[in-house]
Amino acid sequence: MSNQRQHPRTPMKCRIRISHPSFGELVAQTRDLSDGGVYVRHVDLLALPLGAEVTGQVQDLPIEAPILRMRVMRVDAEGVGLRFCSEEDERRYAAE
Repeated sequence: MSNQRQHPRTPMKCRIRISHPSFGELVAQTRDLSDGGVYVRHVDLLALPLGAEVTGQVQDLPIEAPILRMRVMRVDAEGVGLRFCSEEDERRYAAE
């Protein structure tokens, strides 16, 4: 199986607040980051379906980080792979 990633991953551990209507808010740990998304570890995220939209905000920075919209692209035993949402994503998901 070939690697189909468009963006290289960078290992990065930080706290991130994730919000979704099914659980409210939780604070989780990132594992890695790329220009296209982030992998987040937390057991409560495992119940999210593929395509679910969440918001996330990195914590503990010297300034308040932006709140970003992200979509669940992968779920495994440790957490979820989230892709940063773009206007193109919104048009595609609205059409489905």
